[in-house]
Amino acid sequence: MRLEQILNEKIVSQSFSSGGCIANSVVVKTISGKEYFVKQYENPAINKTEANGLKELKSSNTIRVPEVIFYDDSYLIIEYIKSSTKARDFSELFGRKFATLHKYTSGKFGFYENNFIGSTPQINLPNYSDWKTFYWENRLLYQFKLAEKNGYVDSDFMKKFSELENKIEQILSHEVQPSLLHGDLWGGNYIVDEKGEPCLIDPAVYYGDREADLAMTKIFGGFDSYFYAAYNESFPLPDGWQERENIYKLYHILNHLNLFGSSYFRQVISLVEFYI
Repeated sequence: MRLEQILNEKIVSQSFSSGGCIANSVVVKTISGKEYFVKQYENPAINKTEANGLKELKSSNTIRVPEVIFYDDSYLIIEYIKSSTKARDFSELFGRKFATLHKYTSGKFGFYENNFIGSTPQINLPNYSDWKTFYWENRLLYQFKLAEKNGYVDSDFMKKFSELENKIEQILSHEVQPSLLHGDLWGGNYIVDEKGEPCLIDPAVYYGDREADLAMTKIFGGFDSYFYAAYNESFPLPDGWQERENIYKLYHILNHLNLFGSSYFRQVISLVEFYI
């Protein structure tokens, strides 16, 4: 068995685990008692980019992520972290640690490689020094063109999106530092570790506006007021963040339109109309 060859141990048990909608995931236990989390994606390129994203988050030394054990075209093997119950101050601790992650910065926006948001390619190159250009070209316009290819763009949507392009300079006129972002943080992309503390999983890493990470946390819930209060106490958000929140939600809702279909179309239009 190839997995045993990689781990250099006999596997004595395997149990299926939830690993999202695009990966088959199992927890394997070896004869020595060690446990590993093993993922297999339909698109093997995700193994490499997820591994590199986890390594980048870990390099910040700010918040726990699973250790990457091995990856190739067949497997992504990471540290298995047993879930526990949240510590009493879990939300406050998470907010502070997430703020500290965002203080880890780079010289340019993007990342050294393209990766994936779900199963959709996420374009991180070229690394622009201008956030407005990066976000429009590599996030919104890319998703819009994909929606057009998928048959979701009618003349009205085309007109509204063109109007949004004319306003993007005004919408994103604030100063932005390229912060290290998880990139896809919703309630299903963190776990509670053995100590009851937060651990990030399934990243779509890049360097960008930290407000984009926080906007994603608002789409599906899973984060309480204590999380946001602790974050803002540790790293206060700049003026106007509330008005920019929808422009960052738009990227993810466009992606959901492209991944899951027309049920997200009305929400996309509503987010665009907020600005025009």
